[in-house]
Amino acid sequence: MSQTSVEFKVDANDSSPLYMQIARKLSDDVLNGRYQVDQALPSERTLSELLSVSRVTARKAIDQLVDQGLVVRRRGSGNYIAPRIEQPLSNLTSFSEQLQLRGHIPGSRWLKRAIVAPTPDEQLSLGLSPYSKVARLERLRLADEVVMAYEVSVLPQTVLNDPKAVGNSLYQYLNSINKAPARALQHIRAMNAPAELAQRLGVPEGQALLYITRIAYLDSGEAMELTHSYCHSDHYDFVAEMRRAT
Repeated sequence: MSQTSVEFKVDANDSSPLYMQIARKLSDDVLNGRYQVDQALPSERTLSELLSVSRVTARKAIDQLVDQGLVVRRRGSGNYIAPRIEQPLSNLTSFSEQLQLRGHIPGSRWLKRAIVAPTPDEQLSLGLSPYSKVARLERLRLADEVVMAYEVSVLPQTVLNDPKAVGNSLYQYLNSINKAPARALQHIRAMNAPAELAQRLGVPEGQALLYITRIAYLDSGEAMELTHSYCHSDHYDFVAEMRRAT
């Protein structure tokens, strides 16, 4: 994979550390599309030579990009631009479908798949009776082996009786048993990662995340899925088409 040269000039009016200035420049280049997904960044040695800085400074600059989720390190290979998902808000698609459309390989690292009693909030959101059971799925969502999100999905046991039968794609499995969702309501907001969640996602405590809540419904109008997703904000772009009311 090709590398792109880096152009950088020290800003005499910027009092921030040199590694921070370099990190901001590289971050801007990534976000502006100068680097493509899965493209290799210059190595620490190459970066230090190109910019006439120490390797320690170059390493700290790249560390900043890794902490932001813009770059992933691959042992023995180098530093690469992390995957990014552009998700239209008007289409009901799964995480796996979005990745496959963009040529990435979806994956899941399962943390829990079990039939349990719902919490009061889950019972209310899904309209369940007091003694109902739910399937709880907890996992890390991966794109090309990169952790993108921590996700908890809860479905009535009447919809999903065997949670361990779900592979990488929940919606693909639901479609195979004729219980795919017909529509969904989704809420998106920002949050800062608490310690336990930060550890799961491999980010610093307090880092900004996207918190997405989705309630999906069957054709009958029955609520059939409640999912909470905690996403690396740097990996996601949400796109909405808007029209003026007439």
